[in-house]
Amino acid sequence: MRPTSGITLGGRFKLTDRIAIGGMGEVWKAMDQVLGREVAIKILKEEYTGDPNFLDRFRAEARHTALLNHDGIANVFDYGEEGGSAYLVMELVPGQPLSTIIEREQILSPDRALSIVGQTATALSVAHRQGLVHRDVKPGNLLILPDGRVKITDFGIARLADQVPLTATGQVMGTAQYLAPEQATGQAATGSSDIYALGVIGYELLAGRRPFSGESQIAIALAQVNDAPPPLPETIPTPVRALIASMLAKDPADRPADAELLAQAVAAIRRNDIRAAQAAVPGMLLFGNSTGPITAPVPAPETSATTVVPSSTSSMPTVGAAAGNDEVAASREWHEEEIDRGEPAPESRGRSPWLIPSILLLLLVGLGVGLFFLWPVLTGADDDPSTPPATTTTSASPTPSETESETPSATPTTEPAETEEPEIVISAAQFEGRPVDEVVAELGALGLSVSTEQEESDIAEGLVLSVSPVGTLARGAAVTVTSSSGPAPVEVPSGLVGSTEQEVQQALINAGLQPANAGPEESEEPAGTVLSVDPSEGSEVEPGSTVSYVVSSGPPQTTPAPEETTSPPPTTEAP
Repeated sequence: MRPTSGITLGGRFKLTDRIAIGGMGEVWKAMDQVLGREVAIKILKEEYTGDPNFLDRFRAEARHTALLNHDGIANVFDYGEEGGSAYLVMELVPGQPLSTIIEREQILSPDRALSIVGQTATALSVAHRQGLVHRDVKPGNLLILPDGRVKITDFGIARLADQVPLTATGQVMGTAQYLAPEQATGQAATGSSDIYALGVIGYELLAGRRPFSGESQIAIALAQVNDAPPPLPETIPTPVRALIASMLAKDPADRPADAELLAQAVAAIRRNDIRAAQAAVPGMLLFGNSTGPITAPVPAPETSATTVVPSSTSSMPTVGAAAGNDEVAASREWHEEEIDRGEPAPESRGRSPWLIPSILLLLLVGLGVGLFFLWPVLTGADDDPSTPPATTTTSASPTPSETESETPSATPTTEPAETEEPEIVISAAQFEGRPVDEVVAELGALGLSVSTEQEESDIAEGLVLSVSPVGTLARGAAVTVTSSSGPAPVEVPSGLVGSTEQEVQQALINAGLQPANAGPEESEEPAGTVLSVDPSEGSEVEPGSTVSYVVSSGPPQTTPAPEETTSPPPTTEAP
């Protein structure tokens, strides 16, 4: 079915204006003629609905999504099928996509960016508790209402989309710029994957650019797996940078534990309670200004009478000191009074009165220990009383036995100190998605015993899927590198010859293959009947391969031979 303005779906929803065209279909504004309200209808492309199994899953997912009842998630009202297409009836949100706002404004203030991240995290937490992972969190799926509220759309659809073989149509499920490393390496998406994607959005809102870019979707996905994001500008408050960095951690264990705790951390930063934010997301302590770890949490005030007074002009904490002056920013979070821009925090604040005496005592103890061990060298004496001093005497020559016994002590030998084998620390994120030969060489150079194996995967052939074991390893430990052997081959369906062209096209698309008409051919078969396919039926080919077919144009046209005309014999008149 080709949606056009004026047609009615389900005898109830009349299409009025097309809102957008996406990879899965089209979104239209429609009028619910029963309830008299405007709704949004997402009409899926026909290739999604040609597979009965997909329709069953889509119906179930629509039911689950309809159960999500939260102000931050666009409601799903109804589901239907008509004219070979399935459609979802959804809430019409009177807002605009965040992608439009980014295109227009480029960079948002830290407070506004945190508001969007926090609202989205709260809505995601509701879905995650019900077992639904979005899988495609991106600015185009976040609608911003005029009052600043956020609504998430397309819940549940992305998770089903990658279960349909669409390689033939060139469809790429998910957006590489917002793809979590585990998704890029073919692992299952989780709620942590949604948090990573939201971290990319937060980075983009603050920096005006995405953290990773490349010439192709594959290059961007590899960057998500291997590269560290460039540091955010230092003008952005340190707690905000630390939170975004924790959301972009390659290892899901270093990200916020769940979306609800992420939302709590955002709220704590906005009310200037940095300790509460770090308690909700401990991963913030691993990141400073994206260049190194934070050495210690922000210190609490010495006196309990000090209260934190947020700025009256913004709900963001007043930590926006001059660029490069993080000490001022940290101190400003805990001072009640305004600190002049660029003025360093008092050095004595929070310092123990025993600090300097303790340092002097340690220095004296160290000096004493050093003299204790160096004294024999300085004085030429040995601590061992049984060893004679190494001095020359005028006494008679010692006997051979005495010489032999004294020689070792006169020239003492020091045994070299035993050195411990250095431990090797590796993580899966270091190697996943990289060429297998490169990873094997790198692990071998570290002193590990490397073996390889292959596994079928949608990831390109020759790229690493996993490394096992990971963590702290001893030199010589056995490590297995699993790489992709490419996607599993698919079989050209049988029963194509003799079918109609439309049936053959649908069967090839359902199998993940690209149909191509090789042209008509005269045949005794009815016109439109497929005469042959290449490669032949039952052949194994790579997913997305082109299968050409020849269609009958009908029996050959024969032109009848012209009829012979005989003229009557001439008649002669009698004289």
